Amino acid sequence: MKKIILSLVFASVMTTMSAQTETVKSTEASVETPFNKWSVELAGGFNKYQRPSTAGYNTTLVSPYVVDFGVRYMFNNKFGLKTDFGYNSFTNKDNSKSFDTKYYRVDLQGVANLGRIMSFETWTKSIGLLGHAGVGLSFLERKDPSYLKDRMGNFMAGLTGQIKLSDRIALTGDFTTIINAKQNLAFDAASSSNTKGFGGILFNGTAGITVYLGKNVKHADWVIDNEGKFDAIDARFAAIENKMLDSDNDGVADYLDQEQNTPAGQMVDTKGRSIDKNNNNVPDETEAYIMKNYAANTGDGSVVYNNELIKSLINGGYVAVYFDFNKSTPTNVSTEGTDFILTYLRNNPSASVDIIGHADELGRSAYNDKLSNARATNVKNTLVKANVDASRLNVVAAGEDTSVDKDSDAARKLVRRVTFRVK
Repeated sequence: MKKIILSLVFASVMTTMSAQTETVKSTEASVETPFNKWSVELAGGFNKYQRPSTAGYNTTLVSPYVVDFGVRYMFNNKFGLKTDFGYNSFTNKDNSKSFDTKYYRVDLQGVANLGRIMSFETWTKSIGLLGHAGVGLSFLERKDPSYLKDRMGNFMAGLTGQIKLSDRIALTGDFTTIINAKQNLAFDAASSSNTKGFGGILFNGTAGITVYLGKNVKHADWVIDNEGKFDAIDARFAAIENKMLDSDNDGVADYLDQEQNTPAGQMVDTKGRSIDKNNNNVPDETEAYIMKNYAANTGDGSVVYNNELIKSLINGGYVAVYFDFNKSTPTNVSTEGTDFILTYLRNNPSASVDIIGHADELGRSAYNDKLSNARATNVKNTLVKANVDASRLNVVAAGEDTSVDKDSDAARKLVRRVTFRVK
């Protein structure tokens, strides 16, 4: 049993030391969240020595008391070091010969965060487990009936359970085995020890508190490898899904669509723009339909458009200028709507138009009234700068358009617009 314990302690210490050169570097590289590394530990509880002892000198099965104070530094969220001071008191039980001895120790230990190593985070966020092992110096002291002191080395190993109360405080429960080397006195100091080498065995059971120090939110004990990595991946997928939306159902994703308001079924190019090969600002499909159903034959084989039809299309809202949220400047793809009206007014010099501004339902109504007016005014100013007489242009602020679901982002895009009415 002794060989097994010593092997485990030695392996733990060597693992911890090697972690400083190899494991630490690779693990630190994988932990993205900044974390605190220092903590202070205070614990108290009961102890029980196993040997050496003197016949007739006995303690209770679980004997008070032990106090432990330590400072710990974590290299990363899996491995660290700590130094601690321990104080044990041994006194006799009622039916034993009287004795009173004190045991002091100072140790340097390697610490392994077993909770992270064994992925406790998959089932809990507030329970942890630390393993610790190390070496140190200790001495046993008796004051009465005569002063005696025994100096020795020690090897120790233990497990510390953790319950996280907050990012700054955790409750702990610890069980530790201490093996003394070259212990000359029994723990009761009533006789000399006949054991050689690693002879003394002491068990400590404590409960305590850990206080985490540092400016960061979390301590290394509770930092998870690649924490937030999958949230970032989910965000990327969501962004891709949003880009692949097709608001006007023309078969071109919004992030490529330069004309996000094409009528349903309209033929478009790879950039979502209505096809207009003769560049007359009328989509070819619409133009072909008009020519087929409403054009008039001139007798020489040519056709002319029914001016009343064009007027009807304009007044029906088929020609519009669109705006981004909370903006009074048209989108880049909306110049076609303004250009269509400009062409109509140039070809019909006696015509005048109402320029009707609209807004979606987000925000206060009074503000949306002003915004709709600003949008209509902006389009008017563009037409005036294109040499259309201002007297032919009348601004109308229609305010909020309630014809669509205001909770739909795609639907709201359709009502942030300016329409026209020919008079």
